[in-house]
Amino acid sequence: MKTLGIREVRQRYQVLKETLEREGEVILTHHGKPFARVLPWTGESKRERLARRSQELAEFRKTLPFQGTPSEVLIREDRDARG
Repeated sequence: MKTLGIREVRQRYQVLKETLEREGEVILTHHGKPFARVLPWTGESKRERLARRSQELAEFRKTLPFQGTPSEVLIREDRDARG
């Protein structure tokens, strides 16, 4: 992750663009203190991102093994075994 000073960004915009392409994200600083994180534009709306992540999560859940015994039964058995 690269940091750039705001003065450098103002004077040489191309540096920000090139660094963003190379690094994937840039932290902007003012007097040495970070104040913003710049990420590349994906062209994807928030609604589209959420729909994609929801679909990815659903696919992941399908890969998990099914638990035949309910968790409350397992917890009760564990507590009873401890005495």
